[in-house]
Amino acid sequence: MSNPEASMRNILAIVVNGESQLEYDRNKPLPGHQLQFLDKMDKDMDEGIVLGDATITSPSDLQRTQFVALHLVKAIHESNEQLAAAMLAYLANRIPQLKQVRAIKKEEDVTFDFVFDKDYVPTAKLHFVKPGSGNSSLH
Repeated sequence: MSNPEASMRNILAIVVNGESQLEYDRNKPLPGHQLQFLDKMDKDMDEGIVLGDATITSPSDLQRTQFVALHLVKAIHESNEQLAAAMLAYLANRIPQLKQVRAIKKEEDVTFDFVFDKDYVPTAKLHFVKPGSGNSSLH
């Protein structure tokens, strides 16, 4: 019998504007060709990346993370599932301690929080009903 809490610790979640968009289960290994694609992404980023208005010739790990997360949010917004899956796999495999990417997207602006210390837990939505609106009431 598997422990659901133990497997939760191996999940990377992408949350955009408070809504969970995708989750990556690190317990499922990537096939070799997909791992090679991640290596190719690293090699391509070694040549430089563009973040905002800046061209970065030797990106740091944080800048790579921001670059990939930005492309992940864009892929989600454009419903490009294949690209989104690749970007999420990159983050999950290259930054194993990362638990959540929280993005706030306002028009073309995107800001990120990278969460390393807290698993994503879906929030329960409560629906309040006005008393006497036909529902059974407590007296």
